[in-house]
Amino acid sequence: MSAQNIIIYKFKTLYYILEELRLNLKFNFICLENETSLKNEVKNLNSHLIISNKKNSNIGNQFILNDKPINIFQLVEKINSEFLKIQFNNQSEVKINDYTVNLNSRELYMKNTKLRLTEKEINTIIYLFRSNKPVSIEELQDKVWNYQSDIETHTVETHIYRLRKKILNIFNDNQFIFSEKNGYKIKVKL
Repeated sequence: MSAQNIIIYKFKTLYYILEELRLNLKFNFICLENETSLKNEVKNLNSHLIISNKKNSNIGNQFILNDKPINIFQLVEKINSEFLKIQFNNQSEVKINDYTVNLNSRELYMKNTKLRLTEKEINTIIYLFRSNKPVSIEELQDKVWNYQSDIETHTVETHIYRLRKKILNIFNDNQFIFSEKNGYKIKVKL
């Protein structure tokens, strides 16, 4: 697991307190006083939490500490809880080109446009995305639908057709899932 970085933003008093306890806490503490420094620092960090004493609307992964005084053990517990929330949210979203797939809400979205999908549609998209080759109908039947390959069915083709139609109607994108002679694929833009 990467280091958990705590950025103390415009809250030097808290930074000095936590800096004294650094040896007993397993966090890397960074003190920042301006938004430019904050944005530059965040770009270089995988895992971070920003603690401040007031809400900043254009900053993510924030924990506002406005209930003072606070027991240090409660503070560490809250920080750990915030890191767990961040980790959960990061694991629940998959970025595919210009789209984001939210596995929890079963939505595909781009900017402010969202498309609600079924569990099978989400599973199909994720399976196609993670495959580095075109995926055959038989493989999708086996891995996504858990059908036996000797059963004659057009379930996969029907679902792919409907999924493509939904994506075309909402995002005007007819290239998200495309057919090749040996199966279906999602082309990843580099």
